[in-house]
Amino acid sequence: MDKLAITIAGEMALSEDPGGSMKKWREIFAIHQTELAEHLKISSSTISDYEGGRRKNPGIVVVARLVKALINIDNAKGGRVVKQLEKDFKEENKAFESHEFASGIRAQDFIKKINAKVICLPYDLKEERIFGYTIIDSLKVILEVPVHEYMQIYGKTPNRALIFRHVENGRSPLIAVKIGRFSTDMKPSLIVLQGDFSKREVDPLAIKIAESEKIPLAITNATVEEINKALGE
Repeated sequence: MDKLAITIAGEMALSEDPGGSMKKWREIFAIHQTELAEHLKISSSTISDYEGGRRKNPGIVVVARLVKALINIDNAKGGRVVKQLEKDFKEENKAFESHEFASGIRAQDFIKKINAKVICLPYDLKEERIFGYTIIDSLKVILEVPVHEYMQIYGKTPNRALIFRHVENGRSPLIAVKIGRFSTDMKPSLIVLQGDFSKREVDPLAIKIAESEKIPLAITNATVEEINKALGE
């Protein structure tokens, strides 16, 4: 998928109301349920059931097919909507910024420097060394960065920490890493969630994904500016 398709698919996949999001985008493209159903070779009632929440949330494969269909139908009509949306979705700010260390530092020292707390797989960090870190806007990565460009997040080496900023509960960052592994087959040495965790807890699904991917997970209340200063940037 290109950037526009990734943006739309990401919103659908992460929405608390996937059916409502599907309907919104279909209406933005001015495509009738019947027209979309014919293109996908399914019944219009299936589309209606998804949009009305009468079917379980669609998986990523269904979402990908739907988004491609919307874009292909519009392109066949001249691509008016696609052209307008591509203007609207031009990247304004970088979704991530990478930093490299002159030499590696112990993962436990890295944790101390940024005043973080390891909440998942702490023993996996004992012998680990960190050679860099990337500060990431998780929603921007999911919504704006094509999956095939995820490798850029890892800078010069995957032996690094991925620090996701402005995190609410940690679910979207872990989903981003899991999705990225499909195209890069790479994983970081450590994931750090940056945010105010004194008033909320990390989503259990985020911890479950970290455990299944065997990636240590930590949290910190330090600001991005404090993190960069502590790490000598």
